[in-house]
Amino acid sequence: MSAYTLPVQQPLGSGFHATSTANEVMRGISLAGRTAIVTGAYSGLGRETARALVAAGARVIAPARDVPRAEAELAEIPGVEVWPMDLLDPASIDRFAARFLAEGQALDLLILNAGIMALPERQLDARGLELQFATNHVGHFQLTGRLWPALAAAGKTTGARVVVVSSRGHRFSPVVFDDLHFEHRPYERWAAYGQSKTANVLFALELDHRGQAQGLRAFSVHPGGIVDTNLAKHLSQDELRAVGAIDEQGRPVVDAAKGFKNVAQGAATQLWCATSPRLAGLGGLYCEDGDVAPLVGASTGSDWHQVAARSQAGVFAHAVDPAAAQQLWTLSTTLTGVTYP
Repeated sequence: MSAYTLPVQQPLGSGFHATSTANEVMRGISLAGRTAIVTGAYSGLGRETARALVAAGARVIAPARDVPRAEAELAEIPGVEVWPMDLLDPASIDRFAARFLAEGQALDLLILNAGIMALPERQLDARGLELQFATNHVGHFQLTGRLWPALAAAGKTTGARVVVVSSRGHRFSPVVFDDLHFEHRPYERWAAYGQSKTANVLFALELDHRGQAQGLRAFSVHPGGIVDTNLAKHLSQDELRAVGAIDEQGRPVVDAAKGFKNVAQGAATQLWCATSPRLAGLGGLYCEDGDVAPLVGASTGSDWHQVAARSQAGVFAHAVDPAAAQQLWTLSTTLTGVTYP
């Protein structure tokens, strides 16, 4: 495909900010008659996102590898449907999508929230893919492609949106296409996480480019630093304390000025991207703090202490490069065997 004009990474003046909560961005939003799928919906940001969508009237489906655990975690949110699916199992993804498509329902919202971070050692999935890249990007690419007919059906009527949860961690690394799986360079956990988060931004950019003619728009988001989720389980107390994420007693720090939020604040931006009327006619944008983020800086590597401490909002240029987005799309098609219509 030829190069295309990038969407303008410029804040809209949404009225929301770093401390805005899920309830605040959803105030006045009705999702009656709409259907949403949220990956990673049974903990942390995903759970808060599912709760807010249900409260707005949406039907919410939560794919889960561990169905009993997910059902227990979501028991206090009546109406969330838990269906089996494992992002690392291509056959499982296909079964999930086939079950949904068999209903003949349109899919209005797809929120790709599940993810893993900072695995201390190099791990590969059954296909030989580095595990963070496989989970955070490849599984979601396959799921979205399999659900495309349902997304397109919504796009033709009310419009469909896909929200990909990325991170400021995209600053740690571009996608290293000639050594994705650390076969020829030493494994570094933040570089591996960083390229998977860059892949999230690039995927949303290219997905929006390909889907907008059918009424499908896509966005990527940085939710903020939220310690009180399972995402940080591979980090030690000393590491979290060193970057100011927890206090001396081990309690999560909530200080939006430093980039640290609670779960209600962290889920706000993905909900805003999924539902805000302000984004009508827009897409392919990277968002933070309930608004479109600016384009800033350049990658400086994967030093956790240096990069994570930055409070400046924005997306780095390597994550919104159309050529890289197209290259990633071609690679992802090869890795999954999924060809989008």
